[in-house]
Amino acid sequence: MTDCCSNTACELEKLKERQYGTLKLVLLINLFMFFIELSAGILAGSTALLADSLDMLGDTIVYSFSLYVVGRTDVWKANAAILKGGIMAGFGIFVLGQAIYKIIFPSLPVFQTIGAIGFLALAANTFCLFLLWNHREEDINMRSVWLCSRNDIVANVSVLGAGFGVWLTKGQWPDILIGVAIAGLFLRTSFSVLKEAFALRSNYSPAAASSNS
Repeated sequence: MTDCCSNTACELEKLKERQYGTLKLVLLINLFMFFIELSAGILAGSTALLADSLDMLGDTIVYSFSLYVVGRTDVWKANAAILKGGIMAGFGIFVLGQAIYKIIFPSLPVFQTIGAIGFLALAANTFCLFLLWNHREEDINMRSVWLCSRNDIVANVSVLGAGFGVWLTKGQWPDILIGVAIAGLFLRTSFSVLKEAFALRSNYSPAAASSNS
């Protein structure tokens, strides 16, 4: 009798279970941090924290879609990645709007809150990145999730920089500029994910299928 692990179907099922468990854990972490950062961002009047909280919410939505397509075909995964890319682009545009609002109606953010919540978010996302590291090359679904997590680390460090900049300058501009930079990161990543997803989906289009037959 052959060992189950020598069977391709068995290996795929175990891969699916590992991906599902990892995605469920990072989803819960990001959902928790979204509420923490959103509340802190509102109370502190911080564009950078609000931007990072939206990043957490975006990741929660992304991981939800990723959970749904675990074990499904590449076409499903490509479609989910397109949706993820669109969500990231939408959040980037929203944060740019918030930055414009702060310029028109200026207020000084609370740098202590920015720093404390920034450190907490960095610790949470570092743990998520660690969990996702071994999944990053498995398929487009897990790769897009890993890219989101990697961007989170950059965003968290940027938020800490915003808090330091507000403390140093006693002004709101470091917070606004970091918020805009995070928005730019959203837009750049969304373009990368969309480009890869559309390319993958085109390989499974009816025209591509007929040309390969």
